[in-house]
Amino acid sequence: MLELAKRNQLAAWIIGAVLLCILPFVVQMAGNAWVRIIDIALLYVLLALGLNIVVGYAGLLDLGYVAFYAVGAYMLGLLASSQLPDHFPAVAGAAGVLLGAPTLKLRGDYLAIVTLGFGEIVRVFLNNLDAPVNITNGPKGITGIDEITILGTSLGKTGHWFGLEWPKVTNYYFLLLVLVVISVIICYRLERSRIGRAWMAIREDEIAAKAMGINTRNMKLLAFGMGATLGGVSGVMFGAFQGFISPESFSLPESVMIVAMVVLGGIGHLPGVIVGALLLAALPEVLRYVAGPLQQWSDGRLDASILRQLLIALAMIGIMLARPRGLWPSPEHGKQAPTPAPPKTRDDPSVPQPVGPNVSEVTNESHPSGTRHA
Repeated sequence: MLELAKRNQLAAWIIGAVLLCILPFVVQMAGNAWVRIIDIALLYVLLALGLNIVVGYAGLLDLGYVAFYAVGAYMLGLLASSQLPDHFPAVAGAAGVLLGAPTLKLRGDYLAIVTLGFGEIVRVFLNNLDAPVNITNGPKGITGIDEITILGTSLGKTGHWFGLEWPKVTNYYFLLLVLVVISVIICYRLERSRIGRAWMAIREDEIAAKAMGINTRNMKLLAFGMGATLGGVSGVMFGAFQGFISPESFSLPESVMIVAMVVLGGIGHLPGVIVGALLLAALPEVLRYVAGPLQQWSDGRLDASILRQLLIALAMIGIMLARPRGLWPSPEHGKQAPTPAPPKTRDDPSVPQPVGPNVSEVTNESHPSGTRHA
């Protein structure tokens, strides 16, 4: 029976892998724009997986996660364009550790405020580092970012393999899919490792975790560093895919949206985080095709962009009202304590009856002689 279950699970994984491989070619029939939507959704899945390490595993509310996203994108923009020929020895993972170091003693709302400030500081710096030395090109952004090249093949060029057309969006789809799969494996192994259990202990009760001998300082720094690394990888993919980056792409609403993906899907649960990221990443693009006709129907009285945001907000509110713990919550997190059984009464036959002077201790019956049975 167990072997049959393993075979069924293996067959399900194989079918899922085949469907993911043929998905872009099927969607491509409706236009490359739909494949691009899937690419953006996979990019946000990568971001949500990184934030889930910080928020879901370690319980550290980070509202400035978009800063690591920006660091990765601008590192690629500076090194893979004509904007800056010199190399900077900085990575997003190091930025995560630098953020985590001064916030080790903070928790809850205070930690959220500090990380929010960090994200805004990074955005303001990127917006103003165009004088006196032009480093980031300020609000104009960086253009002309090189495409990613693998084994001498540029992902930005349309190719033809296996009798199929592989445009840029399809090439990046498979690269993003590989990165998401690797990230899921890493997060899965981390969750079940000693490090993951230490993070969850800190999330549930930091004082108790410290009393049990867990080095909470190092564990928090590791969580910030691991989450920031995935955020930096996402930024690199964003810069290469878009070919253009600017500070407006890394604003506070973007960071809040990533947090909403983790919470809406199911905080701390990998399948839920993936579902939440796919839903909130694809929903705004899909609603463009709903808001446009509604704007035409109202003779332009309703703005399409505002209407789209309203529909997204209503969808999120409806989901959270129907599923307060997320679309796919963790089975362990938030599990209720078992209901205590009602106390047994003396009428219950399973309860031993009191033994009187003329009652048998064995049979619980009266003896004619007035003595008890031995």
